[in-house]
Amino acid sequence: MGLIVGIPRALFFYQYYPLWKTFLEELGAEVVVSGNTNKKIMDDGVGKCVDEACLPVKVYHGHVMDLKDRVDCLFIPRHTSISRNEYVCPKFGGLPDMVRNTLTGLPPIIDVEVNLRKSRANAMKAAMEAGSFFTGDAGKIKIAYRKAMAAYKNYRVKIKRGAFPGEVPGCLGKGPGTGGTADYDAGSNHLKIAVIGHSYNLYDDYVNMGIVLKLRKSGVNIITIDMIDDDVIREKSNLLNKKPFWYFGTRALGSIYHLLGMDDLDGIIYIMSFGCGIDSFICDLAERKTRREKNIPYMVLTIDEHSGEAGINTRLEAFTDMIRWRYCNESDFSTYGKPVYKCQGPI
Repeated sequence: MGLIVGIPRALFFYQYYPLWKTFLEELGAEVVVSGNTNKKIMDDGVGKCVDEACLPVKVYHGHVMDLKDRVDCLFIPRHTSISRNEYVCPKFGGLPDMVRNTLTGLPPIIDVEVNLRKSRANAMKAAMEAGSFFTGDAGKIKIAYRKAMAAYKNYRVKIKRGAFPGEVPGCLGKGPGTGGTADYDAGSNHLKIAVIGHSYNLYDDYVNMGIVLKLRKSGVNIITIDMIDDDVIREKSNLLNKKPFWYFGTRALGSIYHLLGMDDLDGIIYIMSFGCGIDSFICDLAERKTRREKNIPYMVLTIDEHSGEAGINTRLEAFTDMIRWRYCNESDFSTYGKPVYKCQGPI
C-alpha cells in the first residue's frame, strides 16, 4: 500500500488537481482531497491563519486542518512562478512555511519549488524532486509526469470549451465548482457576462457564495479567463503600456482587452478577495479601461470571510436586471419622450 497523500482543496487545486492526482497515483500514492469548503473549514482557517492574509490563504489553512490527521503526508508545492518572466503571489511561495509555522501536529510536507520564470524545463526538475519522495526510479517518474501532463491538458481543453471544474467527469465533483449542483436551465441563458477572478475565488462555491450558480440560474452565459485562448491573452497583454510581472494580472488584463473587442458582451463582473494586493490595482485598471473603451456595465464583487449572502444576491440581481432594462427601454424612446416598451435585446 502506497503513501496516503493529502491535497488541500484550495488555491491552485482548481487549476492543477488533475495533474497532481495523476502524477501521484502513477507513483503508487493514494490521493486524498479535503472536503468541500464549508463553515467549519473556513472558521478553522480564519482562526489559525494570520489576520493579514487574504481569504483564499486562510481557507487553505482550514483545508490543511481538515486533512492533516487522515494522511501520511501533505502535498503543498512552493509556487514561485508558473509562467515565463512572471511571478505568482509571494504567499504561494511561502505557503509551506506559513502552514508549518501556524499549525501543529502536521505530517511531513512535500514542498518542492515550482519556478518556471526562466524556463518551462524547470517543471520536469520539480517533478523529479517530488517523485523522489516515492521512488528512486527516474524513468518511472518521467513516465508519471508525461501521463500527468496529458491528463492536465485534457482537463484544460474541457475548461476552455466552457465546462467548470465540477462538471468535468471524474475530476472534482458535481456542479460549476466543487460544492454546487448543475441544476440550471442552460436553454434560458440569454445574457453573456464575463466573470473575471482567480480560479480559487471563481470555482469555490462556498467562498464566492454560489455566484456562478446564481448567475446561471438567472439566465446568464458566463465567460471566464480559462475559456479564452492563452495565445490571445498573451497577444492582448502586449498592448499594455507596461506588462505586469504578476501572472494573474497579465491574464486578467489581457482577457479584458480581448473581451472589450466582442460585440455581444453584456457586462463584466470582477470577483476579488478582500486583502488581495494584486487585485487591488488590477481590478481598478480593468475598470478604467472598460469605462474608456466600451459602454458596458462593470461591477466589482469583493468577498471575505463574512457569510451574509443578502448583499451579494442583491447586487447580482440588480446588475442583471439593469442590463435587461437597458435592452428593453433605454434606447426605445419616441421623439416626444414617450417610452416604448419593446425589447430589442436579451430578456
